[in-house]
Amino acid sequence: MGWQGKDPSTDFRGGGFISLENLLYFARNFQKTFQDLLRKQVGERSVWEYPFAVAGINITFMLIQMLDLEAVKPRTIVGATFLKFLSENESAFDILYCIAFKLMDQQWLSMRASYMEFNTVMKSTRRQLERELMLEDITHLEDLPSYALLSQ
Repeated sequence: MGWQGKDPSTDFRGGGFISLENLLYFARNFQKTFQDLLRKQVGERSVWEYPFAVAGINITFMLIQMLDLEAVKPRTIVGATFLKFLSENESAFDILYCIAFKLMDQQWLSMRASYMEFNTVMKSTRRQLERELMLEDITHLEDLPSYALLSQ
């Protein structure tokens, strides 16, 4: 799965327990997409592929920062929009995680990225998610254009 050492628990320092829960949610609720990404079955894969599990942990961390979840109340439009989604669906963070993971993979492939470009791909993924979350006609996470990338 792309762990950095023999003990996967050491990889969860950056994203915490929630990053493990995100991976499990993804595996259970969007099985086909999860398996395609895990097995690198879709797209022309680069010579230097990203480590799957560590990428997932980084996505959790990126979302926490992007949504400003450590603040008492949202300080950005993106954070406020997400809180609205969360008030309607307690799985909103997990769903956004799944969307972000698939979007990151799609961007990885389109950029023909190497491992050294992982941060560039993550920044591009974040910008795309922020743009989608600020679209006026988005009332549910399922309305995000990138949600269509997921398959169960």
